Amino acid sequence: MARLLVINPNTSVSVSDLLQRRVSAMAGAGHDVRTITARFGAPYIANEASYAVAQHATLDAWAAAHANGERPDAVLIGCFGDPGLFALREGAGVPVGGLAEASFLAASRRGRFAVVTGGEAWRPMLERLAWSLGYAASLAGIHTVAPTGAQLAADPDGARSLLAQACRDAAQRFGAQAVILGGAGLAGIAAEIAGAVPVPIVDSVDAGAEWAVDAVRAPAARAQTAPGFGVAWQSVSWELESFG
Repeated sequence: MARLLVINPNTSVSVSDLLQRRVSAMAGAGHDVRTITARFGAPYIANEASYAVAQHATLDAWAAAHANGERPDAVLIGCFGDPGLFALREGAGVPVGGLAEASFLAASRRGRFAVVTGGEAWRPMLERLAWSLGYAASLAGIHTVAPTGAQLAADPDGARSLLAQACRDAAQRFGAQAVILGGAGLAGIAAEIAGAVPVPIVDSVDAGAEWAVDAVRAPAARAQTAPGFGVAWQSVSWELESFG
């Protein structure tokens, strides 16, 4: 059975529960999905400072899981923004992906895409990530709504109406062939509002789950390497220090 480890880089257990349910349902039989929550950081990643801490928290969560006997075939970072992606990919020894990268890949297959997400601070962060991952030319634009992802998740009915309008606006404003609805806490909403939007909507969590399933099928997933970062850590958790 393929083993998928999902890391929630924030401290919200409710988001972890949603990720566990959604990724498990998308992965289906034959995949053992385990979701873990960051041991420190912010309950919601909403700015540069919380993103920076979340990168550390992602590495720490992975190291703690490894110390507890987790030996996944692939790791999915369950945040639309992928904090710690490049660092964990460097030392995990297995394929590592994130919700944003998986969404960019899925949406780019349909042409130029727009992103809709919660929180204005995410705009420059996602633009930087798209550039780093090689999707700058495919990204038509980013449309943020005022509520954060956490606030949207707390009001599902209001969120559906707001996000449907935001997706329509993004598609028209940017001339996009697809729209990504980004945010772990928004999992499942894309399917509910798809009929109200004139272009395909990519659910970031579903895209992440699809990436993970494909990753464990690839030969690279079976050819695992020894994990490690080659760093003489100081004052980090003992689990992370053991992978110096």
